[in-house]
Amino acid sequence: MKHLILYSTVLLLLAACNNGKTNELLQHKKWKVYDVTLPPGTSYNHVQATQAADLKKGYYSDAYYQFLDNDLFIATIGGVPDSGKYSLLSNGKIISITGANGSRNAEHMVEVMKLNETEFDMKVNTGEYHFILRTRKQ
Repeated sequence: MKHLILYSTVLLLLAACNNGKTNELLQHKKWKVYDVTLPPGTSYNHVQATQAADLKKGYYSDAYYQFLDNDLFIATIGGVPDSGKYSLLSNGKIISITGANGSRNAEHMVEVMKLNETEFDMKVNTGEYHFILRTRKQ
């Protein structure tokens, strides 16, 4: 029993450390979308490939994301900002983004694919397809 409690405590501490590291890398930066790609291992689908190219040239051509203190999330698309709340799940591998009031009625989940000081790639779901938004620190 003593080992089970110790093991559980260590796992909780590791999870908190991973969430902290992810948050540290995300916060106080302006992440600009520079590419929209298909996830690795996705079988080729002409519609999805075309949609990724269209999203890159259109909707995401002027898109920025910011993660700030107090779990504040700001998305700026085409010069129009929108804010919400974010929280880290699954040891910092999933980001839950909700409305400004924190309601999960409009929750979006993004999977962290790559994150370092200058690059942040996230897997997002748009309609029935998944895409990787590739962003760089501005």
